[in-house]
Order: sequence, then structure tokens, then C-alpha cells
Amino acid sequence: MSTNRRILIIDDNRSIHEDFRKILTPTQVLNAELTAFEDQLFGASTPATTQQDGFEISSAFQGREGVDAIQQAETDGRPFAVAFVDVRMPPGWDGVETISRIWQLAPNLQVVICTAYSDYSWEQIVEKLGHSDRLLLLRKPFDPVEVLQLAKSLTEKWTEQNEVPPRH
Repeated sequence: MSTNRRILIIDDNRSIHEDFRKILTPTQVLNAELTAFEDQLFGASTPATTQQDGFEISSAFQGREGVDAIQQAETDGRPFAVAFVDVRMPPGWDGVETISRIWQLAPNLQVVICTAYSDYSWEQIVEKLGHSDRLLLLRKPFDPVEVLQLAKSLTEKWTEQNEVPPRH
């Protein structure tokens, strides 16, 4: 089974969505001219392009929209593996309420709470959502390497936990 690389970003700030896309989508790192020059210089053949692993990113700008996206993904049989969820998303549900509703639809979804503020202490979050190995906290502004590591680790974790053994 290949890794489920579907990620949902739920945040009311459009620039945060762009930041996630820049970090998590494939990028071309070599162009044909540079490759040809390197081949001449070093006598080795290198691929025309190299890509970093990419993720399929979807966006929601409010909690209710995120829950609707999760519902649709589940209905379509194409669930998300990970959601990065902002805590503050006025005027609708906050991130904690959104996560609570999401887990009713997709209990195995890996969730990263993203926040620059301390609207809730970790204890309050755990009190509202329960203890879970599916929940992590990422402070804004976030480090791109941390986001990439979380995305890779959590999509692989989701895939391992949701793998269906083959029937014989």
C-alpha cells in the first residue's frame, strides 16, 4: 500500500495556506541547461529533473468548511491522513471544536494544531479532546523543516495504522 499523502490545511489566513503549499508540494530543482553543463563538466549523466516528495494539499478557511471537506473525503473513499488546524478562526468554530467534530467523522486522522497564541493550555486541549497519539502542537511561525518532517511522519503513521491486510 502506498502512503496516503493527502493533507488538509484548515486556517483562516490565506498566506498560511501558501506557506504550507511551498513547503509540501513538489519543486523542480534542476533545469535542462544546468544538467547538460554538469554532464559535460563531470562526464556523468544526471536526471533532467529531481523532485522532492510532494503531498496532495487541500484547503479550508473555516472549521465548518474543514469538517465538510473531511466528510466528502470519507464519502469518496479518499480520506485525508493529516490535518493542520489553526486554533483561532473567527467567526466560526475554533480549532479545538473543529478537531472534535472531525474526529467524529475520521477518528484516525492525524492532527497538528497550529497556533501563535495560547488560547488554550495543553491541559485544556487534552481535557476537551482527550489524550491522543494523533494530536501534536506546532507553534507559529513554524519552521519549514518541522512541517515537512511532521507531514512525512504522520502520513506514514496514518498509512501503517490504516493498512488493510490482503485477503487470501
